[in-house]
Amino acid sequence: MAWRGNIHPADRFYGCLPYLLPMSAAVFYGVFLFSQFPPLVPIFLPIVELRRILSSPVIPQLFSIEFLVFILLYVFVVRNERVCHFVRFNTMQALLLGIALIVIELAVQLFSPLFSATTVEAMLFLVQIFASTIFLGMNSICVFSIVQCLRGLYAEMPIVSEAAYYQVRY
Repeated sequence: MAWRGNIHPADRFYGCLPYLLPMSAAVFYGVFLFSQFPPLVPIFLPIVELRRILSSPVIPQLFSIEFLVFILLYVFVVRNERVCHFVRFNTMQALLLGIALIVIELAVQLFSPLFSATTVEAMLFLVQIFASTIFLGMNSICVFSIVQCLRGLYAEMPIVSEAAYYQVRY
């Protein structure tokens, strides 16, 4: 819904960029799909390279470039009322998707000792399904949001959009 005025082409472009962060974070979960479908590798190669750059440490053993980008986007884009509402909303929505991936990763780390004790082939199959679902789901959400940004529309997702509106407000 583009009810906050005209959305300029530059704002549409800048609204798309933050969605590269959750896409790059979800690439890790696509390993099984990449091995089963090699034609996907060239499509996601730029995202894989972005992931490699973002995961390199700024200060060793402290935090990565991705964490620094996350904080900078939140402080200088989402909280800056001089930036267009459309860009701020999409940036906040992309950051929330990244937070969702962090929560999923923490849950995986929490439950991984249970799965590593039993190395049954059926368990590996469930892990592949889980990882592939996360990869496909996150990339589908990000592609949907990017397409909506390019159209100049707000990408409405039930819980994520409400939280983004709450953070951005005006």
